[in-house]
Amino acid sequence: MSKLMINYPHVASMVFNTPLYATPEVVAGVKAVLIPRLTGQAADAIGMDVEDSMPIPSGSSAPEMSERDRELRSLKVVSKVAVINVHGVLVARRGTIDNACSELISYERLRTQITLAMKHDQVEEVVLDFHSGGGHAMGCKELADFIRACTQIKPITAIINFAAYSAAYFLAAACSKIICSPTGGAGSIGVIMETVEVSEWEKEVGIKYNTFYRGNHKNDCSPHEALTEQAAEEISGKLDEAYDIFTSSVAEYLDIPVQSIIDTQARLFTATQAMARGLIHEIKPAQEAINEIAQKYIQPAKQNSIGIRAAAINQQVQL
Repeated sequence: MSKLMINYPHVASMVFNTPLYATPEVVAGVKAVLIPRLTGQAADAIGMDVEDSMPIPSGSSAPEMSERDRELRSLKVVSKVAVINVHGVLVARRGTIDNACSELISYERLRTQITLAMKHDQVEEVVLDFHSGGGHAMGCKELADFIRACTQIKPITAIINFAAYSAAYFLAAACSKIICSPTGGAGSIGVIMETVEVSEWEKEVGIKYNTFYRGNHKNDCSPHEALTEQAAEEISGKLDEAYDIFTSSVAEYLDIPVQSIIDTQARLFTATQAMARGLIHEIKPAQEAINEIAQKYIQPAKQNSIGIRAAAINQQVQL
């Protein structure tokens, strides 16, 4: 399998100085990989595996598949139920799995998969299988509203297996129903944003940047100088806006007062705690929940056959 080198500055631009619907643990995990490499404290270069689902390079002898065909081939449909995984760090644009063990999935790709499931004539219901600590605020609201609209076409059930925090919970709340595994968790309805400043380190190694710009806010949040009061005010405004979008949207999806969502104060809830606050609808092991959903779409003849076998077994036990 070939390797593509990870563009760390590009990844950093998606992590710092931008609002995130993510748990602090997710942010800390990404920083643990980024910071040593951005500051030259780690010499190893991590490569990214080129997955089979990625586009085939031009000039390859293998026939190139369209994105739609690739996603259609990867769509899992069992007993008229499409199961779509929402695992790992959620990002605005398409991603894959890197060697830092961070699984990335984009809102863009999820939208494509859900669209295919909506149009698939063998799909009666969609299950979103969640295990994510969240990710980008950018693009999350748009996908959540899209999911909500799609529930008018086909039922979409969120199964938290085992985590739906922050951006992941935003998406789960938009579904027709939310089922959480007994040891799973939901919540973290909040927004976080971090800046990075390396000016002290730059002094130690003898690096000095001279920045020229026009527009008073052009150099806000520069990593080469201390955070200014002006930049802090801008950050506060962005956080307020992102938080309002998150809390008001979830309240609308769940049909509960927005103050009830604000009162959660971004806590991470266990399944029973989330149930008590109306953040989920049911607690059940994931496989059991999927089996029950699939059972609804099994042909009556097969159901009768299963029932007959079950009755025969029961009779033998009694004898």
